[in-house]
Amino acid sequence: MPRPNQSPRGNTTLQAKETLFADLVQGRAQQFQVPLYQRTYSWTEKQLRQLWSDILEQTELLEGGKKGSTHFLGSVVLAPSPQNEATFPRWLVVDGQQRLTTLSLALAAIRDHIRDTEPDEAERIDEEYLINKRKGGSDHFRLLPTQADRPQFAAHIRGPLAEQSADGSVAAAYNFFRRKLVEAADPAAPQDVFRIEQAITSRLTLVAVTAERGDNVHRIFESLNNTGLKLSQADLLRNYLFMKLHTRAEHVYETYWLPLQDSLSNEELEQLMWLQLVLDGDDRVRRQDLYAAQQQRLERGEASETEIEAYIRELHRRAALFRRLLHPEEEADASVRAHLRRLDAWQAQVTYPALMLLLDRRERGELDSSDTARAMSYIESFLVRRMICRVPTNNLNRIFQAVPGQLPLDVPVADGLHQLLSADNRFWPDDDELREKIQKAPFYQFGRSQQRKMVLQRLEESYEHPEPVDFTAAQLTIEHVMPQSPGDEWLRMLSEEVADGESVEDLHSRLQHTLGNLTLTAVNLELSNHPFERKQGLLQGSHLEMNRRIAATERWGAKEVRARAGELADRAIALWPAPLRGVGRAERSRDWHLAHQVLAALPHGTWTSYGDLAAFLGSGAQAVGNHLASTPRVANAYRVLTSEGKVSEGFRWTSENEGGDVRSRLIADGVRFTVSGAADPAQRLTADDLAVLVAENDGQADSEDVAQRTLGDGEGEETRADSFFRQLAADDSPETVEAVRALFARWEHLGGWIGHGAGHVTTSAFLMLGEAGAPGRGIWPLTLYPGGGRGGTAEVVFQYLAAREPFTDRALRAELLRRLNELEDVDIPEGKLELRPSFRLSVLKKDRNRELLAETLEWFRNCWESREAA
Repeated sequence: MPRPNQSPRGNTTLQAKETLFADLVQGRAQQFQVPLYQRTYSWTEKQLRQLWSDILEQTELLEGGKKGSTHFLGSVVLAPSPQNEATFPRWLVVDGQQRLTTLSLALAAIRDHIRDTEPDEAERIDEEYLINKRKGGSDHFRLLPTQADRPQFAAHIRGPLAEQSADGSVAAAYNFFRRKLVEAADPAAPQDVFRIEQAITSRLTLVAVTAERGDNVHRIFESLNNTGLKLSQADLLRNYLFMKLHTRAEHVYETYWLPLQDSLSNEELEQLMWLQLVLDGDDRVRRQDLYAAQQQRLERGEASETEIEAYIRELHRRAALFRRLLHPEEEADASVRAHLRRLDAWQAQVTYPALMLLLDRRERGELDSSDTARAMSYIESFLVRRMICRVPTNNLNRIFQAVPGQLPLDVPVADGLHQLLSADNRFWPDDDELREKIQKAPFYQFGRSQQRKMVLQRLEESYEHPEPVDFTAAQLTIEHVMPQSPGDEWLRMLSEEVADGESVEDLHSRLQHTLGNLTLTAVNLELSNHPFERKQGLLQGSHLEMNRRIAATERWGAKEVRARAGELADRAIALWPAPLRGVGRAERSRDWHLAHQVLAALPHGTWTSYGDLAAFLGSGAQAVGNHLASTPRVANAYRVLTSEGKVSEGFRWTSENEGGDVRSRLIADGVRFTVSGAADPAQRLTADDLAVLVAENDGQADSEDVAQRTLGDGEGEETRADSFFRQLAADDSPETVEAVRALFARWEHLGGWIGHGAGHVTTSAFLMLGEAGAPGRGIWPLTLYPGGGRGGTAEVVFQYLAAREPFTDRALRAELLRRLNELEDVDIPEGKLELRPSFRLSVLKKDRNRELLAETLEWFRNCWESREAA
């Protein structure tokens, strides 16, 4: 243990030592108390995601048998509690309660995750980290949060929950870890849950600062946190390198470093330094450990000035290659340049280790530009096929960082990369899986918007039209041929093809987002939700070959969507090379794993149907029912009901640890029932809602629409504002249109502005605050959409707000929900607080509703401005 340190303030003595969570909380009975004056638990999903990423990195190090560096989590400042006893130590947690609470909830989630299969291990986790087994009352808990959090925290530590707790950050954190543990069982890269436990307890380091009774712990905390601007890893490494260059520093700086520094930003330079380590065979180094890892390499060999100069010279050489990844136009070969452009549009930074290796080997003469392009086609195919087939992206970093060290040495580079990516644990979908997913999977709901557009663009280019479209200049967006909000004419046509036991809504839900029903167009505004006959004429005049082929069909129903999906599958198979044959696949288990993930993520007070889950998966409702009936321990399986909100007649509990009346369990989970005995349809999550639950965009807007303040594109053209109101008037009463105009005027009076969508599926309107065009500065509570046949709606963007201050605080989002529900005929269930629920704009015809909404918007503005001023 370190010797006591003198505090910078007075004669206070304290001990500071590095420790692990296990060492801090294990051992004899003790308790860590969060003082009542401390703020409540407030970590949001942003902090939880970062911690989970750090945990998985440490888990991978453990699984690989490598020591690596532990992850420093931060400090914990402790002081003896006034209630301290010699036989039962109690500590006040002056700082660090957020970390301790989060780690405790993560371990509680692990305990509950394994309780059915490993009851002894679950009990061990409980007794080692969470409870004082022989103590009662509040002394039973190793960590005792502040009073406001105590009931909820205690409910989760006692576990398993007989009834979910819907509110608060504690419940949100616990549910986050439950979801992530289901996700960690991904067949593509399964994580051992006990390795995850070990990473949490023994690989996350803390500095425990322990004060003595009577010490001014607040002043200690202030002095510990009085730090300046943190140096980057690149800054640290640069300083170290030039400190070692005693005689040649000036020459090396002017010849190599200064041009290097001028050609790359500091962040890009840091990334290049990291890539150099990876290319040299260090397949586990993290960017945040760059300085320590490179320093270790140089000092291990007692590097001379000549060797340090050689290292910097190599950085300088590789910088020119790295710039081609950042700026593909600097690549001379047309074919290689085209691949780099597409990968850049894909935002495929994760592939940089492999791309740098290819460019490096080409420069060394080990492969030509033709083979370089062929190798890049394998990388592109690997990404595209996995995206179309909805393979999770959580192991891509590990796959591509390992390429330089794992590339076979006995075959040409391009062939070696093909072989390496085809390994059975890489999950590169073959032709059969690709064809199945193109025909059945909801393509529109996976990946990023620019990735989906790139896939459609490549498919269009495959037609090799004699006058190809300039995609850079064209303002193209993705259009649903069969609309997302179909009118009666569309539904009548679909009803002719409905299978037994399926509703027309179920059929539409299964087909609407599949690739066969999607195209690119610049005339979405005109296409909108009109009948197919009107769309035909507009598509016929398109410069895109895929649109002309759609226009050439007589109707557009299920048969035509499936036929086009088959044609596009043929083209995709030809465009994107397949993996080498002879490797095992686990496609179906991946699909079911995705089902388990989304069911684990169901919020309190919600349910879904077999048809909704099937549409989300690209499967059939019967197959979903069969899987849930035969697979034990699927979280929330009993919350999958028929489309009418009834428990399926074939439902059976699959585990002896489950049981009881299903309706009682649903009521305990916050699901309401109507007088007819059906689950409340307002609490039902559609396939689109399920997609939001497991979206990878961190709650940020990932839409074809982007709010812009610009109202028109040129003199004499219809402005976007006019377009919005024209579409709204076509579908809603004049009273509704005037009510929306009044709402916009009130919003502008409050200091907001109205943005309009740059995409034109429909012309949306955003109630904006902040500076127009300033990244990260704007925020909006509502997005308004014309109805397209079913009445205009206001979408409440809870999912987006969850990542924007100050609304990362769930209590503020809950208050927004409460205020909106005061409007007559608005009843948004609390279970949709993480989603994007809507209400009809027609409710604004009532004066009282308009006034309540205006008051709510003023409250929203005040919350945001208070945060901006802080």
